Amino acid sequence: MEKPKSPKPAKMSLVPAPATKKPARAKPGAKSATARKPAKRRGKNPYSPEEIREIFRRFQVQRPEPKGELEHVNPFTLVVAVALSAQATDVGVNKATRALFAVADTPEKMLALGEDRVRDYIKTIGLYRNKAKNVIALSQKLVDDFGSEVPRTEKELITLPGVGRKTANVVMSMAFGVPALAVDTHVFRIGNRLGIAPGKTPDEVEAAFLRIIPDDYLFHAHHWLILHGRYCCKARKPECERCVIADICKSPEKTVDVPAPLVELPAQSA
Repeated sequence: MEKPKSPKPAKMSLVPAPATKKPARAKPGAKSATARKPAKRRGKNPYSPEEIREIFRRFQVQRPEPKGELEHVNPFTLVVAVALSAQATDVGVNKATRALFAVADTPEKMLALGEDRVRDYIKTIGLYRNKAKNVIALSQKLVDDFGSEVPRTEKELITLPGVGRKTANVVMSMAFGVPALAVDTHVFRIGNRLGIAPGKTPDEVEAAFLRIIPDDYLFHAHHWLILHGRYCCKARKPECERCVIADICKSPEKTVDVPAPLVELPAQSA
């Protein structure tokens, strides 16, 4: 009986198998289906010059003569009050400084009081230990370098311990009538929330506002923006239903689409 033939082994090919094709690299700038969208660019102002002017016109109608709410009796006590207001409310600062300014309303009297007693007066204010040191240090510098007078320029003011750009701008505006814009937490929030003066830092927001605020509204703009942020465009829940610029506002957080009637802010102390 003839044996069945075994199958012949397959011939080995000397030609190498084609390599597995690697996925092509994405070209620079090419879009990917899973790529994240780029962050929205800051700096573009969606408001027309006419809309910006109308915003500040309404602020003026609402509050013709806005005032700062920090209590003071002269430029020196204003410098101290503003320096103390960092990370504190104006109401809290006023409660502490009424008694302090009654006994120390000049640099010399503040130095005579001494750091320990100053600390006792302001201990209800946040960061009071460091602030007491700064109050004594700035009082000493005023006596030594400025003849006990508060300087009138930003360059000189920011040399005082505890005094930064914001404090300097407040003092120049309120004490000496210099048109200046101090960017506190309220002004910073409004600039970015409304998109009217966006910026990552207070200096960027300040520069953005100064580029757009009409000259004839600049002097009071600082107070209008602070008061608007404090009483209406609040941090946690903006009260859009009572906002005087609700119909102009382009904030994505806006909750109403119709203008509200003009409303008065809470009365300020004289």
